[in-house]
Amino acid sequence: MRTALAIARKELAVAFTTPWAYAVFTAMAALSSFFFVSLLEQFQQVQSLAREHGWSRLPPDSIVYRNLTDGVVVQLWGVVLIITLFVAPFLSMRLFAEEKRQKTFALLLTTPVRPVDIVLGKYLGGLGLIFVTLGLTLVFPVLLSVVGSGASGPALEWPTVLLGYGAVLVWGATCMAVGLFISALTESQMLAAFLTFTVLLPWMLLRGVAQSTAEPLRSFLNYLSFDTQLQGMIQGVLEVQALVFFASVILFSLLLTHRAVEAQRYA
Repeated sequence: MRTALAIARKELAVAFTTPWAYAVFTAMAALSSFFFVSLLEQFQQVQSLAREHGWSRLPPDSIVYRNLTDGVVVQLWGVVLIITLFVAPFLSMRLFAEEKRQKTFALLLTTPVRPVDIVLGKYLGGLGLIFVTLGLTLVFPVLLSVVGSGASGPALEWPTVLLGYGAVLVWGATCMAVGLFISALTESQMLAAFLTFTVLLPWMLLRGVAQSTAEPLRSFLNYLSFDTQLQGMIQGVLEVQALVFFASVILFSLLLTHRAVEAQRYA
């Protein structure tokens, strides 16, 4: 494990000395800020209409705007999930592909380092990078909590907020595991990013595909859908089934990556 941690530290050190990581950080901050402001403006508009006409006269789906947690933060986490779908491939693409392009991966394989340490080290480094990226979005609920709190009590329901943020982190960890495996298959970073996105997007959209199918295929596709598994956690409902599902996807992706690295070591 010490070797894996050393590789993870090296990956983070390299990432934070390149402009690419900071470009991704900037993109995440800019996009999430834009959607946060848009959601906040929409929340204020619905609140104004409710004060003027009453909640009973508004559409039924306006009920989510009764509080900041459901009206802003929960919806923001949903947007961050989509942004992560685009951002994560660009963070994971270099983990193996860059070393292959620079011909340093073959040198790494000749050292007395086990493939499992290489895989874990690379994954932990990528995990640290995606967690830093997603950590930027935590400033928005903190800001709402500080500005919105008053005599009536806290502005946010923090258990729901934190559980939703946990769903975002789990999603980021899953994207990184899938991207790590694909990066281990090619020396082209852009191809690794494209293939990762190509795998994750349809997997996320399985829920929509399932609606046009009959049982039992519908239930099976719904279970496999990332979107279905994430919705409960985003809305503040902790489901063991979802945790087992994502843990299985991550472990399976790491296992495939290990097999890919091991195969190249003895090729």
